[in-house]
Amino acid sequence: MERGNGHGPILVIGATGKTGRHLVARLRRLGEDVRAAARSTPVRFDWFDESTWEPAVTGARAAYLVDAQDEHAAERMRAFAPFAVERGVERLVLLSARGWADSGEPELLATENALTESGGAWTILRPTWFMQGFTEDEILRAPVRTGELRLPSGDGMEPFIDAEDIAEVAAAVLTRDGHEGGVYALSGPRALSMGEAVDTIAKATGRAIRYVPVSEDEYVDGLAARGVPPGQARFVAKLFGWIRDGEDAYLSDGVQRVLGRAPRDFTDFVAAAATAGAWDD
Repeated sequence: MERGNGHGPILVIGATGKTGRHLVARLRRLGEDVRAAARSTPVRFDWFDESTWEPAVTGARAAYLVDAQDEHAAERMRAFAPFAVERGVERLVLLSARGWADSGEPELLATENALTESGGAWTILRPTWFMQGFTEDEILRAPVRTGELRLPSGDGMEPFIDAEDIAEVAAAVLTRDGHEGGVYALSGPRALSMGEAVDTIAKATGRAIRYVPVSEDEYVDGLAARGVPPGQARFVAKLFGWIRDGEDAYLSDGVQRVLGRAPRDFTDFVAAAATAGAWDD
């Protein structure tokens, strides 16, 4: 497919995050002009400081959006998306989540709705849980390193996806025609349980690690003891509960549809992460 029309940089909001940093690197390898934006970058962007919006969007032809990640995300997107469109941003690509669409809770799709109502050309990416959760999120990485991961996910299955695959999909829809109005659910090539994920990490690292299923209440109490606010702890437990109940076990073909190839397997990700020392002391 051909590159999109127009000139100017591609704005990446959340450029230092799990997908954003991979996307910035990929776009630069493709020779694209990238404007990396976050609260700590030279081009500063803050969803709650509208004075940062104009410098971020001015002259940009497309934008990758990681929302505010809190209860104000939809309201902020409802303000920002038309702001960007009015200033000439031609394409808006939103990182959402497959679970929001599966939840049956309309409020979880409010940010997506804010984008689609902006008047601009949009694309939505809905990935499953990231493989990088085991290497970058202390909620998973820290227990794995100590040898025991306790979660309320039972024996439920999850088709974890590599953030590199998400970034490659994002780069494609930002730079190629034909994805306007597309909603792509993205998953890995197979579903596995948390126990299987932990066993894979244990084999790759040579460490003794075990997975222990616990109740949601026990898990919430454990998070609270670590200083996690009660509301946040309950929400995280709820997400793991969706895995336990089998709601996340199915596969999605978004990576194949956009890139024409299968997504990366969890075993390959873990092997590379172990070699890089992701779980070393």
